[in-house]
Amino acid sequence: MKIGRKTYSILISLIVALGGFLLGFDSAVISGAAPFYRHTFGLDTGSMLFGFSVSAVILGAIVGNISAGRIADFFGRKKALILTAVLFTISAMGTAVAFDIISFLIARILGGVGVGIAILVAPMYIAEIAPKKLRGTLVTFNQLNIVIGISIAYFSNYYFQQVVDDIDLKWRVMLGIEALPALAYFGLLFLVPRSPRWLMQKGKEDEAKTVLAKVNGEDKYLSIFQEIKESLQEERIKTKPKWADVFTSRMKMVLIIGFGIAFFQQITGINAIFYYAPMIFEMAGGATDSAFMQAIIIGLTNVVMTIVAMFLIDSFGRKKLLYIGAIGIFISMAIVGGSFHNAKYTIDSGTMKTLMEEVRESDIDEKHVINIEKLTELEGQEFKNEITFFSLVTDKVGQETYNSYKELILRHSIDINAIWVLIGLILFVASFAVSLGPVMWALLSEIFPNKLRGLAISIMGFWNSIVSFSVATLFPVQIEYLGSSNTYFIYAIFGFLTFLFVWRYIPETKGKSLEELESTLIKK
Repeated sequence: MKIGRKTYSILISLIVALGGFLLGFDSAVISGAAPFYRHTFGLDTGSMLFGFSVSAVILGAIVGNISAGRIADFFGRKKALILTAVLFTISAMGTAVAFDIISFLIARILGGVGVGIAILVAPMYIAEIAPKKLRGTLVTFNQLNIVIGISIAYFSNYYFQQVVDDIDLKWRVMLGIEALPALAYFGLLFLVPRSPRWLMQKGKEDEAKTVLAKVNGEDKYLSIFQEIKESLQEERIKTKPKWADVFTSRMKMVLIIGFGIAFFQQITGINAIFYYAPMIFEMAGGATDSAFMQAIIIGLTNVVMTIVAMFLIDSFGRKKLLYIGAIGIFISMAIVGGSFHNAKYTIDSGTMKTLMEEVRESDIDEKHVINIEKLTELEGQEFKNEITFFSLVTDKVGQETYNSYKELILRHSIDINAIWVLIGLILFVASFAVSLGPVMWALLSEIFPNKLRGLAISIMGFWNSIVSFSVATLFPVQIEYLGSSNTYFIYAIFGFLTFLFVWRYIPETKGKSLEELESTLIKK
């Protein structure tokens, strides 16, 4: 059956955009698995190692970002994407069968390398092969697929939380299931053609013409072929940009904007919420099933508000969206922080009875049962400080039992307005998804001069990943040593600082040409 060239372009882009889905899935699936593999590997609940096990994918993504351009140029966009499918598959299967924390970390980092390559090469390939009229929509679809992947990961985690009883098997299935779409991606990529631009760079002009004809039609492909050829010739005679060209005094304002927006996008805590969502809801007193369901709500909010942002970013303006997002982040994190600040912690006879029943059901190790029984010594006392409460709990039950049952003890001892925690986190994700999430990348693509744009964006992306890695790694440590309320109040403060930064430094770029922005922001 012969398909039209528009349909052909869309199908190719949909296949390639599956890389975005896997990217989002791989990033978020860890949120459901973390509480369970922490138990298997005996990781301290507030340790850097536990945080690193969650954020290791970001470390791998940094490596992938750095190497993506060279891999895509040397082997081609198609082979680079096939490599990401292989890495996603190895990572999923490797984490599923990991026998210790080291093998687990290696598998997660490999998956992260796939994330880092896919996030750059997939939109690059789509942009190079899509017809001009469809290019913007199809490239955007790749970004939409990322948030869909995040949402589906939450659904997947909830399902396996329901149907798999064994704690050790539960997290292995959650992480291993990604191998199925990764293998499908691997097979489907063999159906897509190689990028015509890359083919022409390698002197394979006849194959490039064939691809261009399929995508653009017999009447247009020769003119597009000539455009690409002229563009490649211009690139050959241009001097390649250097890091020193980016860090000059004339670039001061755009560097402040770039580094600033890349910093605030992550420091406000978005990956802490995405990577630890079920754990956060359990700490607010929710049962495990409801905590996973609430994570699904977070994922769906992210999808819906990302779509809203796609419609608003050009009509409403970048700066207004950033104002709305920053205010929303400040208010939402203040709500969550305030909810935990007003929480109370008590151990009573009813709590002890339920707690003992659940411990006996989940663990055959009698020493944990004996240790938990020691909490009867805290009966009748009310605590308003989370850190003080858990310090006493640790003294009574011991570090090992505390690591294994912190969330369970907290769920049965905390008195908190959990609905406000849920409302706050929904507002937070909605505020981020409609502003800092998509707007940062739009701004970065607009503020830098043409010659330096690619290099400058890669530098900002690297910095953004470093901040993201730090936030995700330190979150468990912050919760353990600063407490939940202080942690969220810190994010609220950064939301307010984001507002001030946007007011002071961010220009409105809506409706302005790249040349106009360059003349305004860069010193001559």
